[in-house]
Amino acid sequence: MNPEKLKQLQAQVRIGGKGTVRRKKKVVHRTATTDDKKLQSCLKKLSVNNIPGIEEVNMIKEDGTVIHFNNPKVQASLGANTFAINGHGENKVITELIPSILNQLGPESLTHLRKLAHNIRSNEDGGAENNNGEDDDDVPDLVENFDEASKNEEGVKSDDKDEDKENKDNCSELKEPLNTTS
Repeated sequence: MNPEKLKQLQAQVRIGGKGTVRRKKKVVHRTATTDDKKLQSCLKKLSVNNIPGIEEVNMIKEDGTVIHFNNPKVQASLGANTFAINGHGENKVITELIPSILNQLGPESLTHLRKLAHNIRSNEDGGAENNNGEDDDDVPDLVENFDEASKNEEGVKSDDKDEDKENKDNCSELKEPLNTTS
């Protein structure tokens, strides 16, 4: 390699001034527990209180998906208008939670649910419409003239009969008794 390029590379690696060690600074990664501790300390400053007895939390998004929490830890501070939900959240489609979520839906979500149900019905009913209104069970339209095709087949059958007679005659000539005595 070129010595000048080596010197440039060595100069780039050096962190401090002349005479310092040529090592990169080790980056310390934060763990999630430190983030949780900082969050809890901020929530304490807002004087949040635990709300017991909440079995599930559903956050409904505009696109129809739901963030679903089972047995979350819910904290609230009404004065600061702050709510914190801790737990394992799962992204689900609203149709998976329909029986239990109906009483939680607002007017916007109900209209979205009605549109979704209408789309499902139209897809089921629209299967025939996508085929240009034709059903696969119907008898297809007559395209060719079958009388001509049947006449052609009769002519072919008579030719085949003549060939069969010739083949039988040839086979009878070939069949001779074999002499097995030696």
